Amino acid sequence: MAAGTKTPWHLWVVGGLSLLWNAYGGFDFIMSVTRGEAYWRESGMTQPMIDYYNAMPAWMYGPWILGVWGAVIGSILLLLRNRLAVPAFAASVVGAIASALYGVMNPMPPLPPAMAVMTYMPWVIVVIAALLLWYAWAMGKRGVLR
Repeated sequence: MAAGTKTPWHLWVVGGLSLLWNAYGGFDFIMSVTRGEAYWRESGMTQPMIDYYNAMPAWMYGPWILGVWGAVIGSILLLLRNRLAVPAFAASVVGAIASALYGVMNPMPPLPPAMAVMTYMPWVIVVIAALLLWYAWAMGKRGVLR
């Protein structure tokens, strides 16, 4: 950051909200991996949905890890005003897109009405990840990230 350049107030807002949003993704990942079916049942998932996740191929953990932890690390780096937030968010976008495409090629079973909004969640995640990447890139171009 140039000597006279101040950190814009919106970086703290975007960074803080980004960390909250992505920390939930990290929490969900940890709970899904460590508690599996018990966590999913507590979350309101039906047995066909649980079976769907249990049938996920092992290689899909790669994009899931990249998407979730790239976003968490990107959020932290953004708050630290570190330019490495850009590649971290880029990794997150790649993971989110790969996960969403897997979902298109292997659709989930029908969702109960109370969870119907989850049909769009992979694409909401992709859009948010892309916006965070764009924001970090723009802050880098303005010299806010070092």
